[in-house]
Amino acid sequence: MINSDSLSRPDPIAYLDQVAASAVGRGYKRQVLELLDLQPGQTALDLGCGPGTDLAAMATAVAPAGRVIGVDRDPVMIAEARARSVGQPLIEIRSGDVHALPLEEDTVDRARTDRVLQHVADPARVLAEFRRVARPGGRIVMAEPDWEGLLIDSPQPAMSRGLSRFMVAEMIRNATIGRGLARLCEEAGLVVRTVVTVAPVFRDFTTADHMFGLRRNVGRAIDAGYLDSDAERWIEDAGSRPFLASALLFLVAAEIRG
Repeated sequence: MINSDSLSRPDPIAYLDQVAASAVGRGYKRQVLELLDLQPGQTALDLGCGPGTDLAAMATAVAPAGRVIGVDRDPVMIAEARARSVGQPLIEIRSGDVHALPLEEDTVDRARTDRVLQHVADPARVLAEFRRVARPGGRIVMAEPDWEGLLIDSPQPAMSRGLSRFMVAEMIRNATIGRGLARLCEEAGLVVRTVVTVAPVFRDFTTADHMFGLRRNVGRAIDAGYLDSDAERWIEDAGSRPFLASALLFLVAAEIRG
């Protein structure tokens, strides 16, 4: 029997690093960087920078005279990001809430979010804050998932649907934020320039289990009544046969009207 309590969550910093180092992570992060279109001398903002995974690449793009500001509210993430940024004078880490950014108006040329808006209390407020701190023509690029797009191949598709329903309803605050990004940007007065989707395919169960916490979340879904106890056998069987899963990520670029 799966005990969801015994399947502990991975260390958040190690998890973020492993996602970034994976083929999937490298691929979509490269697309985000391309959509940002960073130029030398610009000021770039990483909203919810975590342990600073992407700050160095951003700093390289705005060098030699630009700067990169990472904002996060988690003291552990801030400490790690600062430690990783030692000796990189273009990078500054600030403690703050993305709903009330610790920046002056008209100071930012580029900003990004990476799987952050799915967790915040008010995504529209975050976009309003971007508008406040951005210069005319400023651009924001967001990479956010839509968890109804989690698909697991199985002779029992109802199990996959039940797991997805649980994750959308119970686990993630803004679980379908991906599909709503373009609308939210337009409602915030931004001009949407690009909307693309990324749907990576996972053929290895161990990798998918690590990325999505499949076994752990099946246990939670059973506890919450979204799946019955047969789901334990289902997820273990999925790991023992040829496996395929996919997930949906939206990449949206929007700009302040010039």
